[in-house]
Formats: sequence, structure tokens, C-alpha cells
Amino acid sequence: MSAEMDKHILKEAAGAFATDGAAVSCERYGSGHINDTFRLICENRPYILQRMNTDIFQDPVSLMRNIEGVTTFLRQEVIKNSGDPDRETLNLIKTREGAPFYVDSRGNYWRMYLFIEGATCYNLVEKPEDFYQSGKAFGHFQRLLSQYPARELAETIPGFHDTPGRFRAFRKAVEEDICGRASEVQNEIRFAMDREQDMGLAMDMLAKGELPLRVTHNDTKLNNIMIDDKTGQAICIIDLDTVMPGLSIFDFGDSIRFGANTAQEDETDLSRVSLSIPLFEIYTRGFLEGCAGSLTGAEVKMLPQGSRLMTLECGIRFLTDYLSGDTYFKTAREKHNLDRCRTQFGLVADMEKKWGEMERIVEDVCKGLDKNKTKVKPG
Repeated sequence: MSAEMDKHILKEAAGAFATDGAAVSCERYGSGHINDTFRLICENRPYILQRMNTDIFQDPVSLMRNIEGVTTFLRQEVIKNSGDPDRETLNLIKTREGAPFYVDSRGNYWRMYLFIEGATCYNLVEKPEDFYQSGKAFGHFQRLLSQYPARELAETIPGFHDTPGRFRAFRKAVEEDICGRASEVQNEIRFAMDREQDMGLAMDMLAKGELPLRVTHNDTKLNNIMIDDKTGQAICIIDLDTVMPGLSIFDFGDSIRFGANTAQEDETDLSRVSLSIPLFEIYTRGFLEGCAGSLTGAEVKMLPQGSRLMTLECGIRFLTDYLSGDTYFKTAREKHNLDRCRTQFGLVADMEKKWGEMERIVEDVCKGLDKNKTKVKPG
């Protein structure tokens, strides 16, 4: 939109919501790349105003139904736990007609939240404590939503962590080889093919009822956590667009995939790629402390596997995209997706070498929590 149109549409959208006092100013806010986010200052309090990206999330009505249900439930849970419901969960502001979102005269979808004051999001893990706080926050998110009916949630990105489905797409890309690249990546193809049977492990357990369906966040990065400016403690999980039904071990595993890797996601020197055992340990401790006994024994036992599966899935997605002509992930150089794939597969290989250590860490953390009476559910 042009600047003039922006101003007009912003005024229309801001005026549609039931704010406390008249608008004073509205400025772009944050570093997000998907939605357009603004900080709206009103006479009595600030708000977050967002224009939703309906190119990526093509069913905004279902998405907002998810967010409305989850945030309402979270608010009730925070109140039950004597917390601050205005700071410890996102709070939707309804339109003046009582709707959870607004569609402007141009067809754009908007939503509004209370602005959480005295807290900041950080883009990078600067010290181990940050990763611990991240684990604790996402574990706490799991605990608060452990009784939420996950099956009522819509899939905002269908098949997002359907690991067998991702493998089928990869196999098809290999067979079609539309860019003639398969011959140069035979080692990577073989690496993935050798682990085909593993891709269905978690989904098979879900189908058999051995793993429960949970509310999952599906974007468990540090910058989706609000950190209190005074205490340094994580207080609120944000960016709920990808909240869907899923597996707790996948949220855990994706955090380990990008947070406990000793190298960047697109590192070309594979000797730098490894699983940081200290970071794996500190995140596991934070996550299980945050879960506070809400996970089943089967879920806890599968945490290392969740880490491996999410890393393997990500590597397969990068390889699939490379074979298909780099049409999904943005690339900055030739063979960028192949470099990303090799980094993920290198991390998988290192996890497999350190498998015993990963399992021991989970067991030891559980024993420590048991002593502090944070029990794990049977199962």
C-alpha cells in the first residue's frame, strides 16, 4: 500500500476496535517479516495493531478462531494461578461490534492486542540463561494448555509437521528430478532414504494413542517470548498464528534443532556443525520444569527423538526444495538450500553419535524434578 493509503487504512482499522481512549499515535513496531505490526498509543493505554498476511495464512477466520480460543483459555489459567492476565498471555481486543478481527474497506484482515509493557523480545540467544528461559516458557505454555481440546483447533498450515508426508514429497522430487540435480546429491539422498522408516515413528505413536495430541506453537524461537525487563524472566508467548494441534516433542525438537546447533543453519564448513550437549541439557531442564509434570512418560522419553525428527524433516525439506528448483525457501546464493540441507543432516548425524548422552540427560533431569516433586505422568 502507498503511504497515503496506509494512513487512511490505518486510521480506519484503529478506529474499528474498542480501545480505551482516542488514538494519539500509530507507528510501525518490531522486526517481524510476516504481518504488518504497529504500536497504537491511545489516551489511556497502548495496543498492538496487526494487519494479517493472508498470502501466507489463507484462512484468517479459522486462524483467529484458534487464537481467540487459546488466549481466552490461557487468560483463565493465568488467573487461576494468581498471575497477571494482562501480561502473561496475549489479550485480543474486540471490535466495536464484538468481533475478534476487522476486515477493512480494502479487504485486509486486522486484529488488536493489549500491548505488554515492561517486557522485550530478543532475536538472539546471547547466554545459556536465555535458552533456559526459552525452554521454561514453552514448557509452561504446554502446561497451561494441557487441558485444552487440541482437536478443536484448525490447521493453519495443513501438514506442517506431517513427517511421512514430507518424506513422500521428497521421494517425488527425487523421482521427477525436474532440475537434473539428483545426480550431484546422491550422498544426501541416501542419507535421507536410510532413515525413511524413522519418519513415521511419532505419527504412528499418535495414531496408536501412545502420544497425546497437544496444542503446539510451531515457531518456538526466542523472539516469540516476552522477557520481563526487570526480572529477566520469560512472561508471555507471542505470535500464535501457527498454533495448531500437534505433538509436544515437535515443539521441543524444533527448539533444539536451531538453538543447540553449534553452527549457523547454512554453515558451509560442516566440521563446525554439532549438537551442543550443554545447551541441550539446559533447554531440557527449562522445558521440563515449565511443563511441571503435564507431559506423559512416553512424551518425555521421545524428546530426543523429537529433536532428531525435526532436524531430519527440516533437512529433507531443504533438499526437496533444492531438487525442485529452490521455489519455496528464499535463497541468497547458489546451492544455498543444499548447504542448509547438509547442515541439518550433519546435526542429525551428530545427534545419533550422542544419542546415549541425550537420553541420559532427559533421565537425569526427570530424576532431579522428581526429587522436587515435579512428577511426570505415567504413560
